[in-house]
Amino acid sequence: MPWKTALRDLGLLLLTLGLWRTDAALRASAGSGATLVAVAAGVLATVCGYLVHEWGHLLGAHAGRSLVHLPGGFASLFLFRFDSDRNTRRQFLLMSAGGFLASALVVALFVCVLPWDALSGRVALVLTGLGVLTTAALELPPAWRVWHGAPIPRGAAYESSRRSATG
Repeated sequence: MPWKTALRDLGLLLLTLGLWRTDAALRASAGSGATLVAVAAGVLATVCGYLVHEWGHLLGAHAGRSLVHLPGGFASLFLFRFDSDRNTRRQFLLMSAGGFLASALVVALFVCVLPWDALSGRVALVLTGLGVLTTAALELPPAWRVWHGAPIPRGAAYESSRRSATG
């Protein structure tokens, strides 16, 4: 379990919740400060949605007992790298499904909970929608191909066991 990353993400979540509370208090106010807080709250909610998506991938990988490689840095874009050489198609599909399921839950939560009439809510909903579309464009095609028998892909989110022997 990448504890440092979990603490980072928990800190971002707490910061986001604090900004949402500040945004709610400033909603009746006019001015650039209130707008800045609203936009920051919406953007950070989207970042938290992305992080939930990544944690969903990691949970899916763990559910499939996949070999994953943890990042060396605290600021890594990905929580882990999936070992393309030592994991099976089934493990890849479970890892992929975890991210898709997490994204679906985030979208459902945001649609039900975020204030659609507030700038912060609109920013979060629009950016999350764009993020889901981007994720679908980038992640669904490889998962579909693997589902239909293609080999596990290689790329930025994957690690070859030939390049790294850590697990």
